[in-house]
This record gives sequence, C-alpha cells and structure tokens, in this order.
Amino acid sequence: MKKQSKARILFRMVKLIRPLTGFMLMAVTFGTLGFLTAEFIPILGGEAILLGLGFETDISWSAIVILLLSFALLRAVFRFAEQRTNHYIAFTLLAIIRDKVFRALRRLCPAKLEGRDKGDLISLITSDVELLEVFYAHTISPICIAIISETIMCLFIGSYHPILGIVAMLSYVLLGVILPMIISKRSGTTGDDLRAESGELSAHMLESIRGIDDTLQYSYGEKRLKDIGDKTNNLSEKQSILSRLTGTNLAIANMLILVSDVVMLVISSTLYKNGQVGFDGFLIPMIALISSFGPVTALSALGTTLQNTVASGARVLSIIDEEPETEDIKGKTPINFIDAEVKNVSFAYGEHNVLNDVSLHIPREKIIGIVGKSGCGKSTLLKLLMRFWNVHKGKISVSGRSINEINTDNLRNMESYMTQETQLFKDTIANNIRIGNLNATDEEVIDACKKVSVHDFIMALPKGYETEVGELGSTLSGGERQRIGLARAFLHNAPFMLLDEPTSNLDSLNEAVILKSLREEAKEKTVLLVSHRESTMRIADEILAMEGGKIS
Repeated sequence: MKKQSKARILFRMVKLIRPLTGFMLMAVTFGTLGFLTAEFIPILGGEAILLGLGFETDISWSAIVILLLSFALLRAVFRFAEQRTNHYIAFTLLAIIRDKVFRALRRLCPAKLEGRDKGDLISLITSDVELLEVFYAHTISPICIAIISETIMCLFIGSYHPILGIVAMLSYVLLGVILPMIISKRSGTTGDDLRAESGELSAHMLESIRGIDDTLQYSYGEKRLKDIGDKTNNLSEKQSILSRLTGTNLAIANMLILVSDVVMLVISSTLYKNGQVGFDGFLIPMIALISSFGPVTALSALGTTLQNTVASGARVLSIIDEEPETEDIKGKTPINFIDAEVKNVSFAYGEHNVLNDVSLHIPREKIIGIVGKSGCGKSTLLKLLMRFWNVHKGKISVSGRSINEINTDNLRNMESYMTQETQLFKDTIANNIRIGNLNATDEEVIDACKKVSVHDFIMALPKGYETEVGELGSTLSGGERQRIGLARAFLHNAPFMLLDEPTSNLDSLNEAVILKSLREEAKEKTVLLVSHRESTMRIADEILAMEGGKIS
C-alpha cells in the first residue's frame, strides 16, 4: 500500500470520531471550563492582593471568596467530566477500530496473511491499537481546549493593553505550535522504526516460544537468546532516542515558559512606569500568563508522544486498507453441488509457478486421489477450489458455474476442507470439533468422532469431550489433532470434501478405520484426496499423478 503522510494519517484518524462528535464537543466544553476555572483562581488571588493594598477593584472581598470556593469545586467537577468523556470516546473508538481490524483480517485471510509474521500481527492488534487511546483521549480534545482557552486568555490579558495580549499569544504559539513541530521534525521516522522493531520482537518471541522444544533439542538456545537480545537492544535504542527527545522537549518548554514570564514582566512593568496601565495592568496580566500555560504545555509534548501514535495508526490503517486477494461474493442464486471441474488452470505465487495448465474433472460421489512430491502444487489446487486465491489463468467451476460466480458462503457450505496442519483453539475438544457445524448436537459430534476413530480416546480423558486442549492443541499428539480435524470436516457434512494428507500422522490401524469411513461417506459425497501414502490411495476410484505443476 502507498505510504501515507503523517498529516493524512492524522486526518483519517480524526474522521473516525464523527459518530461521537457530540461527546467530543462535551469533552472540549468541560475541558475548557476546567482550565479556565483553574486559571482564574490565581487571578482572583491577584484581585485580593489589589484589595489588600488599597486599590479599587470591580469585585468585592465576599465575591472573591465565593468565586474562589466555587471555582475550586467546579475545577474538580469539570476535570472529572472531561476525563470521563474523553476516555469513553477513546475506548468506544478502540472497540470500533478493533472491529474494523478483525473484519479486515477476515477479508485478507488466508492469502494475504499466510506469509506474515503472526507475532507482528498480534503486536498490531494489541499494542498498536492500544496506543491509539493516547490520541483519542489525550490529544484531540486537548488541542481544541488549548485553542479556545488560550484565545480567551489572550483577550482577557489584552483587555489591559493590546501589547500584553500579543505577548501572551506569541508565548502560546511558540510553546504549543512551533516547539512540537520542531521536535516532530527532529524525531523523523523514529516512531515508525520503534513500532516496526516492536512488531519484529513480538514475532521473534512468539516463534521462540513455539519452537522451544527444537531449540533445546539442538542446543540452539544461545543463538536464539542472542537474537532476542539484539532485537531488544535495537528496540531500546529507538526508545532511548524518543526518550531523549522527550527530555529535550520538556526542558525547552520550561525554558520558554520562563522566558515568556520574564518578557511579560519587563513589558508590563515598562507600561506601568510609562503610565499606560495601572498597577492592576501590571499585576493581573503577569499572574494570568503564569497560570495559563497548562493547556499549551500539554500540546508541547505532542512532538514526541504523537510519533508512536502516528506510527501505530499507520500500521492499523494499512491493515484496514489492504485489498484482499479474493472478495466475498454475495447476491448470486445459490446452487447445489453436482460436480467440480478444473480447466486449464495456471497459478503462481509471485514469480514462482506452481500450477501449469492443470485440468481435471471431479464427478459426483467419487473419490479422486492426487499423488505427488511435496511442492508439486497438490495443496495449492485445493486452496484454489476453496477460492482462497484467484486463478491466474483458466477456470474452476462447481456444478457448471465458475466459482467466481458463486456466493462465498454457498461455496464454503458445499465444501469441507481439511488442511495438512489442523488448527486447534484453546477450548474444549467438543467446541473445537463443533467449529465444523456450530449448531451440531452432542450426538452428531460423537458420531463424527466415531467415524475417525477418536471417540474412545476422548472418552478416556478425565473430562471427556469437555477436556480443554492447550494453545494450538499442544496437549495432543499430531495424530490426535489430525483425527479431530477430520471429525470437524465430517461434522461440516458438505457434499464435496477436500482432504489434504488426512492420514499422514496416523498409524495403519487408525488409517484403516478412517479410510473405511471415507469410503462409506463417498456413497453420498464427493472426495478429492491429496496424499503421498499409497495405502491412503487404495480407496480412490481414480488416481492422478501431479509433477511440476502438471497432472498426468
């Protein structure tokens, strides 16, 4: 996807607030009132000093006391209301963004996600999305609050003398606009690099955890640990750069505040000496300026805090914007399965040709077997029949209709696809099998398990079908996972079964039971069976050989 500018990313992130515009206006209103009440508390103190020194003012002692108490209470109320509203906006938008991300991932899988680091995706879904909370809760409304409240303060200070108002305005602009822009420019792509490094480290850690058995077996631990250390150091280096910039930003901001106060002191005292303002015109603008830097101080830190946020926003938007390999098809007339045909199909992953002018007919209620060496294109053919990818040349049809003209849900309901590696979730065995048919009864789940010779194994477990498997089915053997995957395919009860090495991890006894079930199922179903085992192919009505992306 084309790289977007930071301004474009920020604009798109702001657009997401549109459904919550009313709440954002409330947050800005509460925030502005909160800062104004806080800023006018010391100003009222200045008025009290004037009264104590014998100067005439437009406000009485009793009014000052009442206003001080009221502003102190209201400051707490407005601050709470602002924070409550901002965080409601932030977490509501995070839920909306997560929904968009998961919808995008669903559209992109499996083709666009097959080669991506899963750890990097986890980092994007978790930490990158979480970082956007800073933007929605602590960036947008503070900017609006600063503009409104500091405009009011400029007018208030300028009411004593226009030059004093101009000094205040220049101080706010310098601190809240120019300083963040300079710091942001100095930071360059550090934020982008930091998020990329974070994603790489997450991917590396996930891979290391999953491969810990092999790491221990082959004494690969030191090398793996060194790699983790190097990536951690790279990440720490990027974070150190941002931290140094943050420290520099804070130091410069404090210096600018001090300089602004000194300039206001010099100018207001000069105006007082020249008789252009009274003593109140010297004292009150000074107090007002000193007490009013809160809103722009929050903005001064944006030069560094926005770096991570924009980088995270870019990564999230890139996933949302990415075009899927195949779009879901809707609105077509549903069809029933009769047969399937692959005609002159060619396909390549990038520059690597996998299938070359492949043609075959898969008749109804027959078992068609395909044998061939690893990498010859057998699995790819099954994925093309599922329409995970679009063919580059040729045509695949089901019941005489191109799969590009069949509703995606209709196509997937007609097909049961079992991959070489069965993916299990950290859930009960029953729920893992029920993925094939969420409405299946317990009896239907048990029947599917009996067909693949896994029922007795499950019943021997302490909790039977309610036994929870570990992450990715880590508590089960390869053969047990494979039989559960096959039970899932049986439970789906589709008329067309696509089976990729369904018995590769099974012993001969369990293989025989499963093949018998497949033979029985083929009386009512059509099976396309991919395997390198000759024993598996004995049930096939027709066996085709694939080599070099061609069928012979």
